[in-house]
Amino acid sequence: MSPIDRRLLIHMNWFLLGLAALLFFLGVMNLYSASGFRMEDGMSVNSFYQKQLIWGLMGFGGMLTFMLFDYRHLKTIAWPLFWVTVLLLLAVPFAGKTIYGARRWIDLGFFNFQPSELAKITILVIGARILSRDFEPLGFMKLGYVFVVGLLPAAMIILQPDLGSGLNVLLILGGMILYRGLTSKVFKTMAVAIPCLIPLGWLFMHDYQKRRVISFMNPASDPLGAGYHIIQSEIAIGSGRLWGKGFLGGTQSQLRFLPEKHTDFAIAVFGEEWGFVGAMSLLSIFCVFLYQMVVTARDAKDLFGSYLAAGVFFYFFWQILINMGMVLGLMPVVGIPLPFISYGGSATVVNFCLIGLVLNVSMRRYVFKQG
Repeated sequence: MSPIDRRLLIHMNWFLLGLAALLFFLGVMNLYSASGFRMEDGMSVNSFYQKQLIWGLMGFGGMLTFMLFDYRHLKTIAWPLFWVTVLLLLAVPFAGKTIYGARRWIDLGFFNFQPSELAKITILVIGARILSRDFEPLGFMKLGYVFVVGLLPAAMIILQPDLGSGLNVLLILGGMILYRGLTSKVFKTMAVAIPCLIPLGWLFMHDYQKRRVISFMNPASDPLGAGYHIIQSEIAIGSGRLWGKGFLGGTQSQLRFLPEKHTDFAIAVFGEEWGFVGAMSLLSIFCVFLYQMVVTARDAKDLFGSYLAAGVFFYFFWQILINMGMVLGLMPVVGIPLPFISYGGSATVVNFCLIGLVLNVSMRRYVFKQG
């Protein structure tokens, strides 16, 4: 091994890698429980956790790939990657596969690929390229340019319809913009304009999305319909109490009262089985996990690497916040999974790839000068 290779390994954020592996292990363990349901003749287990293990191996391969090359090369492919992503999103309405009533996937035979997950990586790369051009806070012109770039893929995703992923793309870019900084005039204008514009979103929402918002405000208004998910989730988490019911001991999940227990509401299974102590322990792991990305963004030796790490931070931060918020009934149900805990092939691969990107930045932080 050459001296440069040894230095790359020494400077890699091994703690972040260990935390990602721990979260994935906890997710597979939780999926094993979420995959099961009690029957008169014993316990039956679906294959969700087995597929998750396979996708985890694929994701690990993707993570290694994202670690091997110099991340600065992403600058040169940022725009080609952006347009490829747009083309894939355009192909979804025509060649997409419908699952659970929504057409969001492209069937590759052995794998259902979700272009909206690629869009999250793309928005990180193109956002980092645009925002790393200089140090100055963004004025109206630059902000408008960045916003238009992010709005194109986000609007296409929302029209699938996938409101959660579309909003996530905009939130990632919005976090990166705040990390870059806005002029005082722009910040004050946005602080007034955004709250005024949010109610207009109601006009563009589908009926089922409106029902979710109404059920969020008052789940009891439709306890067997739109409010059912939130009610059962709150029951499951509350029944876990302090220490939980133990592994495979959750009645709400094992008796199949809790819907989408392996995807959007996977954390409810965890909370029922491990209680308040277990849920807070998982939240603490997530907080340390996010902090490691903050450290990487802070210590990066060039602006592009810093914005990449910051973008990955916001990618995970918003998903964790929104998923836990909707499971607890603090936010409307928008279909955003919990990273590493929820079941999903495309999401798992992307999660590991983005961890590889942050590790890439941390490995090479000694090579370049700031600027």
